[in-house]
Amino acid sequence: METVIAVFAVLFLLFVVLGAYAAVKVIGAAKRGVDRTITQARRTVEDHTLRAKSFAQPGPAGEIAQLRLSLRTSMRATQDALHMGVTEDESLRESLGLFQRLSVHGHELDGELKRLESEPDRATLAERLPELRARTERITKSADSLRWAARDRAHRFAEDDLDSLSTQIDVETGALRHWQQPDPSATPAPWPDAPPEEGPHTQQTWPETPKSRTAGEPTRPAINPPGRRQQYPWQKKPRPESTT
Repeated sequence: METVIAVFAVLFLLFVVLGAYAAVKVIGAAKRGVDRTITQARRTVEDHTLRAKSFAQPGPAGEIAQLRLSLRTSMRATQDALHMGVTEDESLRESLGLFQRLSVHGHELDGELKRLESEPDRATLAERLPELRARTERITKSADSLRWAARDRAHRFAEDDLDSLSTQIDVETGALRHWQQPDPSATPAPWPDAPPEEGPHTQQTWPETPKSRTAGEPTRPAINPPGRRQQYPWQKKPRPESTT
């Protein structure tokens, strides 16, 4: 009896631990989902704010906002493309590592641009703009290069797979339509031999028509000319009439 109670106690504790672990996992997943939603919403709001500043504020301040917006858009697009592509192509793992190193410079530049948005000294800001613009172009160009290389690689793999699939389909459709193609190795059936000539005792199947004659038989007129009658052996010759 004590053994049964101990077993039930162990099972109860195991269920409690598993339930607590599952609850922690669910809460953690929900929290990460909420964090992602909040982060995405914050990024969207910030991007709209930067876009509004780039149009509404002329001069260096508006250009700073435009540089931040360009940098963030390029880096985010490259990040999404590489994270999506690495799940299907492990060779992009190295490209993802390079992008992470590039992201360090991108975050540093984005932070510097964000601090300069509230810079009151417009003259100093205008002097630094060429250098900030060049750094932004270098980072975005590298990010764009990685992104388009990953997309071209995925597109090339898709084209190769489509070519292979099309070839297999052509072979299969040809096999399904094999009856339409004549077999060059097959010889046509021979013509039946001519019937043997009829011998002297061969019975003729079809009767000869009354008009059928051989070529050597003379043609007899159908009607005897007047004054001539056909003579038969059993007929007597006519006697000459007496003149007396």
